[in-house]
Amino acid sequence: MARSTFSGPILSGSNRFGPIRDVGYTDLAQNIDMNFANTGGNGTAGYAGGSGQFVNGNLIPNTNAVVYTNSSTVFPPTAATITADAATTVYRGAVFYLPTGSQINDFLVDIGTGITGGSTITAGVVNIGNQFNGTQYGSVTLTATTNVLVAGRYSTTFTGTQLTNIQSTTADFTNPTGTIEPATFSQVVMTLVITGTGTPAPTAGTLYLTVRYTQPDGNIGTTTTYPYGNFD
Repeated sequence: MARSTFSGPILSGSNRFGPIRDVGYTDLAQNIDMNFANTGGNGTAGYAGGSGQFVNGNLIPNTNAVVYTNSSTVFPPTAATITADAATTVYRGAVFYLPTGSQINDFLVDIGTGITGGSTITAGVVNIGNQFNGTQYGSVTLTATTNVLVAGRYSTTFTGTQLTNIQSTTADFTNPTGTIEPATFSQVVMTLVITGTGTPAPTAGTLYLTVRYTQPDGNIGTTTTYPYGNFD
């Protein structure tokens, strides 16, 4: 099989012009598999981060990742602070970097094997936004029973405001490499919030997080914005 990596949106179809134009955008996805029993640390398969540290799986294997403080102008971008483990609340999570202006189509929140901890877990939720523990893009409540976040696929539901937000992602941080293009990136942060007693950090179980999105073509304009449907 061939593999191709390039910049810019992907459009596909058989008729580029006219009233029967049938091209469409390719559905893209980024995902990360987190294994809370992993003890290998940063840069190992399934690495799930730790207190104050989120991860990214796009580099394969999972590595420590930066959640940036939202700003489309500050350069270099500054790292946000991830709240450290506390007596009743623990945060784990992942960050995905997207092209600015992407349209998010859906999120998948899957628990493969039940998530358990060394202490008592009483509840769990995955908050989805463009910053640490944000909910701009949605929130998923997990089922908890007897110190276990239960395995299964959880549905994402959206409010009207959240649906509006996912139509076009914001410019969340400037390009940290200092290159001209792209000038900014969007970030999607999926924050697992575990509450309980005795610092309920997870020690076993698997969490699979996925964001599905399309990258619109900013060069074709719209019916009211230049270049007015120039599809070349």
